[in-house]
Amino acid sequence: MSDAIRHVTIRGRVQGVGYRAWVEHRAQAHLLEGWVRNRRDGSVEAVFAGPADAVADMVALCRRGPSSARVDAVQEEPAGPDALKLRAAGERFSVLPTI
Repeated sequence: MSDAIRHVTIRGRVQGVGYRAWVEHRAQAHLLEGWVRNRRDGSVEAVFAGPADAVADMVALCRRGPSSARVDAVQEEPAGPDALKLRAAGERFSVLPTI
């Protein structure tokens, strides 16, 4: 399938439960590029880039999250290559500071 880039915002009990580390681990296992970060409003934000099927699988996983999380809503939308520029230099997938 073709490459895809998706911007995702996850709401619920998704901070303080290891959600970012879980996303990082799952994204790396799917060989995806991108980043994840907490937001001050209590949500988690991520960008996933890679084969469309792997990106879709990752978004589906985010709807469940780790066992300690409670996901209430997942908003996803297409993103462009510029969204990947927030990654740390030399990293395929980064955990970014909270904004």
